[in-house]
Amino acid sequence: MSITVGQNAPDFQLPDTDKNMVTLSSLKGKNVVLLFFPAAFTSTCTKEMCQTRDELSIYNGMNAQVFGISVDMPFTLAKYKSDNQLTFPLLSDFNKEAINAYGCIYDTWIAGLKGVAKRASFVIDKEGIIRFAEVLENASHYPNFEGIKKTLEELK
Repeated sequence: MSITVGQNAPDFQLPDTDKNMVTLSSLKGKNVVLLFFPAAFTSTCTKEMCQTRDELSIYNGMNAQVFGISVDMPFTLAKYKSDNQLTFPLLSDFNKEAINAYGCIYDTWIAGLKGVAKRASFVIDKEGIIRFAEVLENASHYPNFEGIKKTLEELK
């Protein structure tokens, strides 16, 4: 399934690194940035998450809540978050429900791994509508951070 700009964002319920359940529907009234990434502790994903950490004040200034999402277990994501001093929530989509709902799943990734998140980014407005959507086929490419910020600026 492909997500397109203008449609309602699929709701999800995913555990964070403290094993608290986070639902998209509970975030109405706030802009949301979802950054799906293939795997914790990989070089491209770490660079992406650290860049997001370093620019978090920009997102906060635009009333946006940022989440990193991968299929790693919450325990792995907790270690990854700590090691990289990430200051925004990481969510575990271990059951692959969100990556299927958002159409950002690799059937087969490196080394024959199946069901890994594609690198993807989505901006969801305060009403739960997708305003920016990008799903990258090549995991070594980075999200269009400027496009994400531009979209958030337009939502202010």
